[in-house]
Amino acid sequence: MAEYTQEELQAKILEVLTTKDKMKNKEIATALDVKKKDVDVAVNALAMEGKVEFLYLGTSYVTLPKA
Repeated sequence: MAEYTQEELQAKILEVLTTKDKMKNKEIATALDVKKKDVDVAVNALAMEGKVEFLYLGTSYVTLPKA
């Protein structure tokens, strides 16, 4: 399992989100080989900064904000 600082993990999440329109936190965790709970914390921090948005389509997804 990969080890990242919070800042590194946030950067990796933003990078992986550029490859798809939307992803679940579990998909992000699998893609980055990290724990889902670490992704949850990082995604919430990114959302508070306005760098990602939550999309609810029967279940929740994470997406980059539309320009």
